[in-house]
Amino acid sequence: MYELENALRDYAWGSRTAIAGLLGRPESGGPEAELWIGAHPGAPSIARQSDGSETPLDKLIASDPEHFLGSESVEEFGPRLPFLAKILAAAQPLSLQVHPSIEQAKAGFARENAEGIAPDAANRNYRDDNHKPEMIFALTPFESLCGFRDPAATRKILVHIGSCFDLIETEVPPLLTELLHFLENPDEGAGLRAAFERLIQGGEDVSDATATVAAALISGASLAPYQNELSTVIDLNEQYPGDPGVLVSLLLNRISLAPGEAVYLPEGKVHAYLSGLGVEVMASSDNVLRGGLTPKFIDVPELLRTVDFTSVAVPMLNPEISALGQELYRPPFREFQLQRIELAPGSAPVPLAQSGAAVVIVVDGAVYLDSPKGDLQLARGGSAFLAASEAPVNVHAVAGASATAVAFAVTTASGTGLSAA
Repeated sequence: MYELENALRDYAWGSRTAIAGLLGRPESGGPEAELWIGAHPGAPSIARQSDGSETPLDKLIASDPEHFLGSESVEEFGPRLPFLAKILAAAQPLSLQVHPSIEQAKAGFARENAEGIAPDAANRNYRDDNHKPEMIFALTPFESLCGFRDPAATRKILVHIGSCFDLIETEVPPLLTELLHFLENPDEGAGLRAAFERLIQGGEDVSDATATVAAALISGASLAPYQNELSTVIDLNEQYPGDPGVLVSLLLNRISLAPGEAVYLPEGKVHAYLSGLGVEVMASSDNVLRGGLTPKFIDVPELLRTVDFTSVAVPMLNPEISALGQELYRPPFREFQLQRIELAPGSAPVPLAQSGAAVVIVVDGAVYLDSPKGDLQLARGGSAFLAASEAPVNVHAVAGASATAVAFAVTTASGTGLSAA
């Protein structure tokens, strides 16, 4: 077992207090957006060895992939840790974005390498050759836009917006009429594509229509029964005036996760996290194609080749729960699963659900990890990498502890669920 020191990413949208507050450490004084726990070469965790030496986790794994990852993982995913865990803290909206399929990622990464685009170039779409399916587990109320809504439901919202223009004595922008027409297409995918393309291309008419819609919504018109959706338009326009993503938000499911709820996102699904603190898990990739709500690079043609234009119900992820206080979240992806472990003082140890390598982070109290090959105690904010060869690992409450401990563990997806014993 290796205790980890993890990389903190200071993206501008990050909270200044949430991650520090969760992990019980001093604030840095700047935005703290993501804590990366894993071996992605862009910001690998540092593994502390028993002799006190420190090694980047990706380099440690590369020294003996089968020992650290297990032969099955190496055979399926290659000699790299298949997943990346993060603590994500959004004080402002993230960019409107989508993640590519693995075929698109491999082709795009190879193409940009051949074109000589630097790995860290601002105009780079593909930072690596992997796809990035992901999930988010909410630690606080968590707000998000997630996948295309049923077009029929979106039409009702657009009609409601049209009624708000009476208060400002302004004609309904022709763009809204165009969107309504697109969304009446019996071919749902074609209609969503037409509406999305019309908006994402931007231009003066999109910017003007966005400003006019925002003005109508703040004129005193009733936002009910679409309070969340329309308040989001107002908020986004305040932060990104006239941005295409403001009206694109109306095409997407607007979701509010309560603490303890989780949602997953396959490839190709347009989304944007708006606010909140959560545990995010994904395939080990940093590939993001952006479409709006950001000053960063946007490549609309590549984005459009990546988007899945089908509407979806909100892809909630319910856990398997054991009698021992474990919750196992298993999205339909092979690279990862998330386990939440809660240990009351004096409670019996629970077996860690582990398939291949694993990472563990403690967000409350303290835990004691025990395996046939070693042991490690982690306090709040502590984290560890567990080699595949360490299994089986039991998670204990620390003797004499007076507070409940809570830890999260990520490992490769297994074919079986939790032990009932």
